[in-house]
Amino acid sequence: MRFALWLMALFATAVASALFAGSNQGTVTLYWPPYRVDLSLNLVLLTLALVFVTLHLALRALSGLFSIPQQARRWRLSYKERAIYAGLLDSISQMLAGRFVRSRKSAELVAAVEDTMVASGDTLPDAGRLRTLAHLLAAESSHALQDRGNREIHFQRALGEAAQQDGGDLHDGLQLRAARWALDDRDPGASANWLQQLPLGTARRTIALRIRFKAARQARNTRVGLESARTLAKHRAFSELAGAGIVRGLALESLRTAYDLNQLEQAWAALEATERAMPDVALEAAERWLAHRGEPATARTWVLPLWPGQGQVTGGGSALSEEQRVRLVGVLETSFAQADAAPDAVWLARIEAAQLAQPGDPLLQYLAGVMCVRLALWGKAHAMLRQAIPMLKDTGMKRKAWLAMAALAEQRQDNQAAAEAYKAAARA
Repeated sequence: MRFALWLMALFATAVASALFAGSNQGTVTLYWPPYRVDLSLNLVLLTLALVFVTLHLALRALSGLFSIPQQARRWRLSYKERAIYAGLLDSISQMLAGRFVRSRKSAELVAAVEDTMVASGDTLPDAGRLRTLAHLLAAESSHALQDRGNREIHFQRALGEAAQQDGGDLHDGLQLRAARWALDDRDPGASANWLQQLPLGTARRTIALRIRFKAARQARNTRVGLESARTLAKHRAFSELAGAGIVRGLALESLRTAYDLNQLEQAWAALEATERAMPDVALEAAERWLAHRGEPATARTWVLPLWPGQGQVTGGGSALSEEQRVRLVGVLETSFAQADAAPDAVWLARIEAAQLAQPGDPLLQYLAGVMCVRLALWGKAHAMLRQAIPMLKDTGMKRKAWLAMAALAEQRQDNQAAAEAYKAAARA
């Protein structure tokens, strides 16, 4: 369509020119005393057109001639720019392939080309970022080669370039890489220092939280590790099962590193409600509290959510494993044994209700029997312990049950029954 329009315009111009030139009788007279020159108007117009075209072409030729140095400079700049991008791509591909020596050489070549361009006065729009990335790739390859000297040289150059360019994300990325390198060097203190220099928004990113978590684990800083694990779990950086397991392990570690009642109470207070409701955490805290001769009522309060009817069930189909149920009964038994005053009436009612609701549960039978011994109800205690012993699977609890039976036999002065109970305890 465009060609047809141009063709029509050409024909129209030709027709108009023919009509104008064919019937044009005008002349142009030039006076140059004592001469007079008469020229046809058509010739004058044609001559003017030829002069204009000639001057235009001459000016274009001169402009092209004088622009040769600039064109050569642009070509040289374009060539170096292509070499820089090709070097960066080569460095990245070599590093991904595990050829770290070649990757470092390519990155250093890119940095050298950039230096020559700066020395010659040629600059690219993103020259600073390109130099930063080149030095970062060289530092990363040096780190993989365990060449810390070259790594630090290239890293400091990259950090200086990023500071000059005022690149926020690039500068934050350099600090994150430094924190990661310190972590690989088994230097959690340096890693934490780099993370502390990050802006608040960057420090909340998942990659920063992961590094912070690993640094805390290396430094055995349970508190920081637990805080990081909580945040990562909320950001869904772990699967639900893995996140719960990591948090539970750190919570247990924080309790196990407490060496007196004050530290243990502080560690318990630092836990969240969901962590306190974890059976292993609550049982560990209660066991360590009783081991340090803490107030028994406090230990019973910590394990209260694990008792039947209090959010968890200890009977069949429960959320507690058999080992956890044995530990729960052991905690309650120890707490009641340490109490000098009369047993807690509320807990007595809870134990009695649970035992009546599940008369076939040997653990509840055992606990009820122990409580009857505590209350000097010898006959009832003997019946419950005798009923529970054949069904108990835990050898330690079965041994304690036989020892309680021996104590009951001695109470009623039945030496033969006491000896048999002691023998059964020894066999258990």
